[in-house]
Amino acid sequence: METALELGYRHLDTADVYQNHQEVGKAIQSSGIPRSELFLTTKVWRTEFHHDNVLASVARFQEELQTEYFDLMLMHWPNKEIPVEETLEALQELKEAGTVRSIGVSNFTIKHLEQALQTGVKISTNQVEFHPSLNQKELKTFCDQHKILITAYSPIAQGKDLSIEIIQQLSAKYDRSPAQIILNWLISKNIVVIPRSTKPERIKDGFGSADWTMQPADIALIEALDLHSRLVQPDFNEFEL
Repeated sequence: METALELGYRHLDTADVYQNHQEVGKAIQSSGIPRSELFLTTKVWRTEFHHDNVLASVARFQEELQTEYFDLMLMHWPNKEIPVEETLEALQELKEAGTVRSIGVSNFTIKHLEQALQTGVKISTNQVEFHPSLNQKELKTFCDQHKILITAYSPIAQGKDLSIEIIQQLSAKYDRSPAQIILNWLISKNIVVIPRSTKPERIKDGFGSADWTMQPADIALIEALDLHSRLVQPDFNEFEL
């Protein structure tokens, strides 16, 4: 965290289930960076989606992260056992109170998003697994139509996509690392990327993915990959919806 902030990263993505709120809060305080210059995202876990649990969870997050507000609060995975209307109502109350500035979801399918949009609550982003070997084109199109940003987690497929032949070829062509090629491709699609690493050299490498542009024909080569390789599939997933 400290390395990322020193390099210039300002988007911090965490979650209650990661159990690192206090560490992130301490890093923010010790960095000396004004809170207004940071974009802080965290997430309410799927078992806490009832109205009062949402409010209690976010109040606890404020203490743990030492912040008065959150730039983005996500529903962490869908949960068909709790009406999405109830959860979004609580998040909308927090937004109107200024505690939450934007509301988002994670791992929502098109069906989940349709149900959420029926509530009239503005959904700012859908954080999903997205990388060259899992190019969720239909979901991306739907989100674009409804002005919902895609945020990509596992953007290099936990390292697996670095060895894809076309990624390797473009890495050599542009004299960029395979990770930079992939992150640049995602950025070209207007996708927010949140690469994750504990290694300073990889954190620094990722920061160099946004200040250049690939040729459209090369972007199309990555776009043409048709691998459908999903990595994150917990037992409670609702991808069938």
